[in-house]
Amino acid sequence: MLGNLTLQALPTYSAVAATGASIAVLGAVVTFGLITYLKKWRYLWTEWFTSVDHKRIGIMYIVLALVMLTRAVIEGVLMRLQQADAVNQPGFLAPEHFGQLFTTHGTIMIFFMAMPFLTGLINYAMPLQIGARDVAFPLLNSISLWLTGGGAGIMMMSLVLGKFSTGGWSGYPPYTEMAFQPGVGPDYWIWAVTLSSIGTMLTGINFAVTIYKGRAPGMKLMDMPLFTWTALCTSILMIFAMPPLTVATVLLALDRYVGTHFFTNGMGGNMMNYANLFWLFGHPEVYILILPAFGVYSEVIAVFSSKRLYGYTSLVWATMAIAVLSFTVWLHHFFTMGQDANINAFFSIATMTIGIPTGVKIYDWLFTMYRGRVRFSVPMLFSLAFLVTFVIGGMTGIILAVPPLDFMVHNTVFLVAHFHNMLIPGLLYGMIAGYEFWFPKAFGFRLNERWGRIAFFCWVAGFYLAFMPLYVLGLEGMPRRSVEVFNNGFLPWLIVAAFGALLLFSGLASLFVQLWISVRDREHNRVPVGDPWDGRGLEWAIPAPAPEYNFAVVPQVHGRDAFTAQKEEGAAYRAPAKYEDIGVPKNSAVGPVVGLAGAACAFGLVWHIWWLAIAALVVIWGAVIARSFVRDTERIIPAEEIEAEQRAWLEQAHSVRAIDRDLEFTPENKGLAETMT
Repeated sequence: MLGNLTLQALPTYSAVAATGASIAVLGAVVTFGLITYLKKWRYLWTEWFTSVDHKRIGIMYIVLALVMLTRAVIEGVLMRLQQADAVNQPGFLAPEHFGQLFTTHGTIMIFFMAMPFLTGLINYAMPLQIGARDVAFPLLNSISLWLTGGGAGIMMMSLVLGKFSTGGWSGYPPYTEMAFQPGVGPDYWIWAVTLSSIGTMLTGINFAVTIYKGRAPGMKLMDMPLFTWTALCTSILMIFAMPPLTVATVLLALDRYVGTHFFTNGMGGNMMNYANLFWLFGHPEVYILILPAFGVYSEVIAVFSSKRLYGYTSLVWATMAIAVLSFTVWLHHFFTMGQDANINAFFSIATMTIGIPTGVKIYDWLFTMYRGRVRFSVPMLFSLAFLVTFVIGGMTGIILAVPPLDFMVHNTVFLVAHFHNMLIPGLLYGMIAGYEFWFPKAFGFRLNERWGRIAFFCWVAGFYLAFMPLYVLGLEGMPRRSVEVFNNGFLPWLIVAAFGALLLFSGLASLFVQLWISVRDREHNRVPVGDPWDGRGLEWAIPAPAPEYNFAVVPQVHGRDAFTAQKEEGAAYRAPAKYEDIGVPKNSAVGPVVGLAGAACAFGLVWHIWWLAIAALVVIWGAVIARSFVRDTERIIPAEEIEAEQRAWLEQAHSVRAIDRDLEFTPENKGLAETMT
């Protein structure tokens, strides 16, 4: 009945593993117990889990990302502490456990932290920015969320039962083939990643259709905010980049489950087929991660410089150029694998070329700040740190784009420093900036500024201390993924890197402290009018938190920065001539059912519990087929209810004082910003 699952699957092989599993189980028990004690299961089910409102789905994506970020940061700290401790001695982690940690750390950071975080921000902000009521396919949005959640659940389950893969986040065969890893580790990786990739591809389709077909009347493509442009290009990348990954994981699963040899050299297969498939996904994936952060920086820098975004058209073209070029550079990930020098030269040039549109963006952001009234809010501080640090990472990328130099530092910690230099300032700083920027719109109150600045200091100082030493160590020849180090000269740098990792963890902890204090003091920091930062896009033209229907009347748009134009023309905060009934999609249990059944199917496949896998597949398709017979999918919000809500909001907007920018971080800020011209 339980397939290969026995008591031997418990994490008794390591005290650290047992501790991690115990914390995970205890956290789950406490969470479930607290929800039960507070009698909140019905509320969560009806208001959140079954909701198809894009705003709630976006918030749930971000909650998932923060939970998984916590685990991944802890794993990163453990690896840095292990290397600092293991100079000419074994250290406190067993080699196999260390291998699991660098695999789960990378897998979680890419698939279950970065992807949910950016998807959550796009989900929340993009429909508001284009004046839409919701995404094009609300139910599909819920299914995508829960498929991603199911994959994350499989990742967490691997902490408690069995051992995870030691093959790295890229899962290269032949090391992940059955001959070298006969356990369940690679299977956990395969099915968790597969669930995530399917959900992401569906999300890309949903977002692209929403942007193409759901824009407010009058909003042309070249009128869209930059964040929406980056969301569009990201969606296109999701649609075309995720299928190669799904194909690669499915073929690897066939090798492991039924004995095919797609990736076995000498048995009719070729390992390089896997490398090409994976990096056909893997390098566009880098820009799936980076482009939404670029969009966040564009919004934040313009708003907190009190200026129109400089070089809008060039930023749009640069975004599209990056999206196209991202499909032309995948082979630089395996310069050392023996292909022809001419092929290496082509991909080297393509890799360097992609730096040109990125440089255009940097200069446009700098010119936006030039002679602007720059306010050093927490989102702006993260944006400024990005500008400096990302340029450093880009220069090291140019070094790695030169094949002879890449040969010298390939598979050293120089490479580890480079991609963290791109993804932490490039992606994570952007996601944190977006979280801080749009939080008042989502919940109706501002986050605590002081703790946000503490978090900023820890994230930035921690990054430099944790990863700049790795550039030095890489140039000195320290291999990546080393569980033990045999050069005493590396020790000082490793100690500095370990201290930096602890600072990064402090940055994450500071974000949670900031959230707790902000919730505690929320009544002092309410911004119900909805425009605490003198925003420029349509998302700031509605109350905070945003109503379920988003806009009482779909706005008419006549150019870029639609809300700024309304404020300058005196047309903001005016009641429409007429209110009408609004239809919104009803809640649906299909998303949670499909996601939970997907996780159950994956768990069954991992442990060869065939009845569970088959039953879960039946449930998935049964839910989808049953949904196809449902016709009553919308409920109507009466015009009278909408009018009452809007009148109360407009009265509040007209009664509060528009605050100067010098007061925007004080309780005086009620969400009505004084317009800067």
